Amino acid sequence: MSRPLLTVIDYGMGNLHSVAKALEHVAPNSRIEVTSDKARIAEADHILLPGVGAIRDCMAEIRRQGVDQVVADAIASGKPFLGICVGMQALMSRSHENGGVDCLGHFDGEVCRFRSGSVDAHGLPLKVPHMGWNNVYYRSEHPLLHQLQSGDRFYFVHSYYVEDHADYTVGACEYDVTFAAMAARDNVFATQFHPEKSHTAGLTLLKNFVQWDGRV
Repeated sequence: MSRPLLTVIDYGMGNLHSVAKALEHVAPNSRIEVTSDKARIAEADHILLPGVGAIRDCMAEIRRQGVDQVVADAIASGKPFLGICVGMQALMSRSHENGGVDCLGHFDGEVCRFRSGSVDAHGLPLKVPHMGWNNVYYRSEHPLLHQLQSGDRFYFVHSYYVEDHADYTVGACEYDVTFAAMAARDNVFATQFHPEKSHTAGLTLLKNFVQWDGRV
């Protein structure tokens, strides 16, 4: 039996090396490829869309390279698909960043900016970007949450957040507002945080992903 193929989509805007290394750690018997090759992505058993930086640049490269169609085909195939950070935001309908950017529209949600000048319950300033560890509280059961506990801490780095919505929020986080830290529908799962930088909890989520068959 051939080893499962996990592809990390390379469109020039992701934290690709750290994601690939984390996958190698949790899936030593799988083939891990960072690639822009559409044929290899189509052949993959599991597909990941990472992303960092400004959404306008990310979406411009996604469309220029035809990654929008690659993502649509991957999702339609029913294979497990994971979006990370800006990769999650790209799956929404629209982002307010850069004056407004249309995204891929898999989830009917918007991406908004954290307000400047907000304070926490102790009167301490909430800095933007939201950077560091924060608790994520789970709204529903999902195969990617196996052996995880609601309230687990994950590592975030972002100035924009996905609005909380009952249609897709699986895990929520609080930072001035309640926002969607995890979104899911059918064979698609997405995280605003970086699981590859989130130690045990993040690696557990990635291990669950590589063992997932895309069904809920």
